[in-house]
Amino acid sequence: QVQLVESGGGSVQAGGSLRLSCTASGRTFGSHAMGWFRQAPGKEREFVAAINYIGSTTYYSHSVRGRFIITRDNAKNMLYLQMNTLKPEDTAVYYCARERGPDYSAPDGFGSWGQGTQVTVVS
Repeated sequence: QVQLVESGGGSVQAGGSLRLSCTASGRTFGSHAMGWFRQAPGKEREFVAAINYIGSTTYYSHSVRGRFIITRDNAKNMLYLQMNTLKPEDTAVYYCARERGPDYSAPDGFGSWGQGTQVTVVS
């Protein structure tokens, strides 16, 4: 059973940047696609970004494309989300998740989740 722990959240002014990190346990990190999701108060959890098992292909939601960058370091079992030009509507709890397979297929393909880290963007 993999354990995922997010860090790097906080409060930032609109237009600023944050970098989220996700530490994964276990030896199979490099065999799975990984992703980031977020959930704002009163809203459903939504897909943010995903990356395939070797980091060669990335996917983004329309709302973050061009502002957020997802990367991974398989040697360190780490997943990252660089968030730039943050907007108040980016405020949410951000979750790291592991896909069941090596490639991203759909938002419902993720079977393991972290506890989340809060990101607050103030205007």
